[in-house]
Amino acid sequence: MSTAYLNGTFLPLDQAQVSVMDRGFLFGDGIYEVIPVYNGKLFRLAQHLRRLQNSLDGVRIGNPLSDTEWTAVLTELVARNADSEQAVYLQVTRGAAARRDHAFPADTHPTVFAMSTPAPAVSNIASEAGIKAITLPDIRWQQCDIKAITLLPNVLLRQQAVDAETAEAILIRNGYATEGAASNIFIVHNGVLVTPPKGPSLLPGITRDLVLELAAANGIPFREAGITEQTLGQAEEIWVTSSTREISPVTHLNDRIVANGLPGPLWQRMIRLYQDYTEALRTGKTG
Repeated sequence: MSTAYLNGTFLPLDQAQVSVMDRGFLFGDGIYEVIPVYNGKLFRLAQHLRRLQNSLDGVRIGNPLSDTEWTAVLTELVARNADSEQAVYLQVTRGAAARRDHAFPADTHPTVFAMSTPAPAVSNIASEAGIKAITLPDIRWQQCDIKAITLLPNVLLRQQAVDAETAEAILIRNGYATEGAASNIFIVHNGVLVTPPKGPSLLPGITRDLVLELAAANGIPFREAGITEQTLGQAEEIWVTSSTREISPVTHLNDRIVANGLPGPLWQRMIRLYQDYTEALRTGKTG
């Protein structure tokens, strides 16, 4: 049984319990992060903690721990779980109140929970056919830049993708692609890597930002710009990215082949750069 962290205590995951009056349970009133672990090392922890703070600010929950304390807790959690490759999930809710009320209670303390699970190896899809995706209307709320635990719309959208025997749903709002149900999106258009700009309509992904950093450092032309549904359908390459998915090429969209139906050359180059980065993290050459 894996070890979890709950409100200052490390304990077996199956013994972690919170009150049914917790606002995370009653209202989905909380935020979360997911952090990959490579060879026991947390992936871009500073960036994850910065996004955690932004999400907490967005829902007006005080950060219960300092960055130093978060680092100590999460490092200890990783050490207490044996797998070298893990995925750490952390969640902060507004806490439990004496009665259920939509308004913020005055006397709650945040509930802090974290767990780590073994991370399955990301398949080497460079030699495979990539993944299939569909487009769906973006039915989510208007502050998708907050990594909130209120994920029912994402769950419904992702399930529609599963029902269609695809791996992901790419979401369309007002004629523009925003992101995936659980990922950010990139396309290659006229040889240029394009991803939607940050804003309330999408989550500022940690992997998304790393892809842009790698592009800038290696002379790959890129820009942050809106992607119309029409441009998405004409893309030379389509990728979806997330901390656990890494970078996946979409080779079929809405039952249509993307380009020649194989992972494209720019993806082949980027995945090598990304794997070099994660290997450097594994060996302690980068943070």
